Amino acid sequence: MKPFEFRRPGDAAEAVRSVAAAPGAVFLGGGTNLVDHLKLGVAAPDLVVHVADLLPAGIEELDGGALRIGAGARNSDLAADRRVRERYPVLSQALLSGASGQLRNMATTGGNPLQRTRCAYFQDVTTACNKREPGSGCSAVGGWTRHHAILGASEHCLAVHPSDMAVALAALDAEVRVLGPDGERTIPFTDLHRLPADTPERDTVLDHGDLITAIDLPALPLARRSAYRKVRDRASYAFALVSVAAAVEVRDGVITDARVAFGGVAHVPWRAHRAERVLRGAPATEETYRAAAAAELADARPADGLDGGNAFKIPLLRRTLAATLRGLVREDAR
Repeated sequence: MKPFEFRRPGDAAEAVRSVAAAPGAVFLGGGTNLVDHLKLGVAAPDLVVHVADLLPAGIEELDGGALRIGAGARNSDLAADRRVRERYPVLSQALLSGASGQLRNMATTGGNPLQRTRCAYFQDVTTACNKREPGSGCSAVGGWTRHHAILGASEHCLAVHPSDMAVALAALDAEVRVLGPDGERTIPFTDLHRLPADTPERDTVLDHGDLITAIDLPALPLARRSAYRKVRDRASYAFALVSVAAAVEVRDGVITDARVAFGGVAHVPWRAHRAERVLRGAPATEETYRAAAAAELADARPADGLDGGNAFKIPLLRRTLAATLRGLVREDAR
């Protein structure tokens, strides 16, 4: 591990100034991702700025039933909050499906969506990786691709975003509050992450020195009828092969509104706008669920690989979406 300077600033504004002034500086929140990368040699900062104690950790009521989640709120506390469990069960379920209890006790709301890919090539500094070292190549192309993207990938990067929480936030139309060198701003959560294109080293639209201070959940009545379904290689402590976050509103057997997002299949938490358009105004039937999946997966491009590739993700995601919607509609009928 490369030696680095460690700094505890007095407030968030000072933390932002410290990082913005130093190209080799990074923020440290819960550390559940960064510390791993320090040990692996994936990250080698000159300055680490500790912010976990500077950020709000509470969950605040906003007008109309919306919630503001402080960036310092731990994942365990957020998942257990009664308001989140009742108004946004998809978020609580997504949080509880990720990592382990110990890690959820450390991971923060601001840090979780910014965690980096768990691509084996990204984490192995002996291999070529455009995300870790721009221009070096992508070892996943023609390599081991079972866990890689089928949507939105490029020849420069096949990696997927690992966060479960982020998939739920994408479906919920959350907004991210950011403090940067030029002041505060708000970013729609679906605009936070970037597809790889030819610059996969940039995971998000955040600039150097930008610090997430809170995430806002809108008042969304249909979110009370929501769920997160995750398919993985083992029952716990594993990243998604595919996942679905969904919320639906059904009246007289017709889907009047829907929110859907996918995980484990793209460089970003994938908001399924095409699927939503098919679902709205359609009967709540298996045929509709299949049509919604087909619309969203029309541009899916599985990757070949030494392990047989990841074409299996397409039918797996199709079935996972149908199962999630079926369960929500049945619950609504009760």
